[in-house]
Amino acid sequence: MTCWIGIASADHVQGGVDGGFAQLGHGRHDAVKALRKGDWLAYYAPRQGMGTGAPVQAFTAIGRVTSDAPYHATQAMGFHPYRVDVAYLPGARPAPIRPLLDRLDLTRDHPGNWGLLLRGPKRRISVDDMRRIAEAMGVPSRDLDLGA
Repeated sequence: MTCWIGIASADHVQGGVDGGFAQLGHGRHDAVKALRKGDWLAYYAPRQGMGTGAPVQAFTAIGRVTSDAPYHATQAMGFHPYRVDVAYLPGARPAPIRPLLDRLDLTRDHPGNWGLLLRGPKRRISVDDMRRIAEAMGVPSRDLDLGA
């Protein structure tokens, strides 16, 4: 089991939550091929829309990968992104990242340039960081089955 942060606009994250899937890097296969059944994924949304809209800078969804492998989906106008299915936790609430910056292993040692760490489609994170993010989102880490 691996823990990941997916990076996407809040609008795109909501579409994934509504559809029960994760799509990273504009649907690129290389962005989702490392995700495995049982992995945990927390989404970080820098902005409301893709490159536009109000800043969000919060973790907006958290869930567990349930599909065995990435698959092609049919979206609109011949667009066939790669996805994995995700069971999102319904009780999770958005958690701003700023109060977590000095607590996350990922960002703790990068106070001035933490935003650079959250570019691209995803980042692997520690189990401890996933616990901290989940708790900030109102999800007790004991509910995540993250192992010992």
